[in-house]
Amino acid sequence: MAFTAQDVKALREQTGVGMMECKKALVESDGDMEKAIEYLRERGLAAATKKASRTAADGVVLAYTDDAKKVSVLVEVNSETDFVGKNEKFQGFVLDVAKTIVEKNPEDVEDLLNVNLLGTDRTVQENLQDLILSIGENMKIRRFERVEGNICTYIHAGGSVGVMVRFDADDATAAKPEFAEMGKNVAMQIAAMSPEYLAKEDISDAELAKMKSIIIESSLNKPDTLPKPILTDVVAKTIAAGAWDDATKATYEEQKNNKFLFNFLSEEAVAALATTAVANKEEYVANPIFSKASEGRIAKQLKEICLLEQAFVRTDLFEGSVKGYVDSVAKSLGADIKVAAFTRYVKGEGIEKKEENFADEIAKLVK
Repeated sequence: MAFTAQDVKALREQTGVGMMECKKALVESDGDMEKAIEYLRERGLAAATKKASRTAADGVVLAYTDDAKKVSVLVEVNSETDFVGKNEKFQGFVLDVAKTIVEKNPEDVEDLLNVNLLGTDRTVQENLQDLILSIGENMKIRRFERVEGNICTYIHAGGSVGVMVRFDADDATAAKPEFAEMGKNVAMQIAAMSPEYLAKEDISDAELAKMKSIIIESSLNKPDTLPKPILTDVVAKTIAAGAWDDATKATYEEQKNNKFLFNFLSEEAVAALATTAVANKEEYVANPIFSKASEGRIAKQLKEICLLEQAFVRTDLFEGSVKGYVDSVAKSLGADIKVAAFTRYVKGEGIEKKEENFADEIAKLVK
């Protein structure tokens, strides 16, 4: 069966695959359009299988909200390159995936891949395979979060970081522009400051104990951070153990009241102090001075890793904690507003990118 250039164009419009692939499909199927489409679908599956081992650590994080349903989605879809991440066809697919998540409410990515992509009669997996054939890169739907309620979202730098925040507030309050502005500011705070927890109450006793243990070990192994009375005792024990030579002892006596003391001590001398401190850990941990210093460090760390404890970065709007900022907006609106939960995605976070030698890549292409 013969086919024309118009047939090739029509197949391309229907499948989104390149002209050469469409022409080849029509040749292989003797001009039969349906067979050509099936051929391309098989090619899409083969291409996806072939490219599956290639690292996809770029792409985009996208946020989508269906205002009518009061459902929001944060989804990450990865590609191999940033170039594809900016491709309109790729971004359109990601948006359709987000809309599908809103409508179908899949349990996880595996479930999502097996439901029909919104507006099509084919699964998300099949549409993804078509896209891989069309664009020529490995792509993966990595993760998503679907949340119902009053949500504010923020996407940074074209999809490199995405944030979704859920608030406990009545619908009338959530409809106000002041609420939307507040929500965006909180979401931007999360994007910039990457808190690990909502509030310190969300940290388990086991996690707190581990945090305290790390802080104690860190303090003992960095003598320059020890409280002065503790450091003095560590120095005395180190000298008594014969771990410092006469030159080091003389330097210490000369500079011991200098706040830059550790600039004058050798690495070996500092290491000897750390060894002494660790060896006497039980004694120092029981010391109220050391204990108070450790508690102060824990409190400081909590203010860094807990969203509501963090200092609000937009000091032009409010000076104080994030919780204080939210409370101030709630007070101005005469309403009750609470930050209930948040999700923060960083594109490609935790995916190890394969380092390629450019010359080797060119050599592979010309073989």
